Amino acid sequence: MIKYSYTIMYVANVEATVKFYEEAFGFMRKFLTPEEDYGELISGETTIAFAHLDLATSNLSKGYQQVNNEKPFGIELGFVVEDVTKAIEKVVQAGGKIYEEQKVKPWGQTVGYVLDNNGFLIELCTAM
Repeated sequence: MIKYSYTIMYVANVEATVKFYEEAFGFMRKFLTPEEDYGELISGETTIAFAHLDLATSNLSKGYQQVNNEKPFGIELGFVVEDVTKAIEKVVQAGGKIYEEQKVKPWGQTVGYVLDNNGFLIELCTAM
């Protein structure tokens, strides 16, 4: 059996990113190395983790595409929230950006898209 355990995102400043996710989403810090090159959040069953760009370079000998704040990758983190408007406001206050204004989908779900402080795409949505 395979269990999805964690997502690691490579970032320029791990501590600042952990702080952003604490402020924007209320996640709690699980772990941060003394070198501040790797950190994890308590986010439910699946851990959200951040590693410094230097670790990406050492782990990925063929290279990788670094995230930017202009156009996100074709992947997103999805967070279910009770109030999308309030969740988006917290992201912006923490230093994130609105990528797509919230909309109500034909099936009744409210969905909005934001970028974190690195440019990673996050969907904020109500439960289906």
